[in-house]
Amino acid sequence: MKKTFIYVVVALFATSFAVAQEFSSGTNVINAGIGLGGQFDTYGSPSQSPTFSASYERGIWDIAGPGVISLGGYLGHKSYKIRNDSKWNYTIIGVRGAYHFNGLNVENLDVYGGAMVSYNILSFESSTLSSDNYDSELGASLYVGGRWYFTEVFGVFAELGYGVANVNLGVALRF
Repeated sequence: MKKTFIYVVVALFATSFAVAQEFSSGTNVINAGIGLGGQFDTYGSPSQSPTFSASYERGIWDIAGPGVISLGGYLGHKSYKIRNDSKWNYTIIGVRGAYHFNGLNVENLDVYGGAMVSYNILSFESSTLSSDNYDSELGASLYVGGRWYFTEVFGVFAELGYGVANVNLGVALRF
């Protein structure tokens, strides 16, 4: 009896994966997230904010593989405080493109990987130091991620190696 129950559960679980793709040409997604870690570290500062980010992307091209290419934008912010007299603020504005792999055919799942080109705006505040030597710069990053949708519109996402954070977690709205 126990084995029959296990076989039924496994069969139901396996058949739930045979469903249509979760990201296609024309799909729009807005992400809002909080990130940890990151490439912008100022002298090993112990006091840093999490990264706050928002991004938008739209499915543009269906391609063989199977998959979809998306294009969109990114906005992120992170700050570091050194002692009590200096604060570094990074604002990242970027254009990102991703490949969404639809070959898994898992309902509610969108897996992707991509790249971003950004302009990293640095501002520095200090009561004791001059801020003349600190400049904004162009940047680039690679990332992989996934989204899990609880409804047709609402889901959660996780990305690794992205923007001003090594790990970015948050909510996603699809329309």
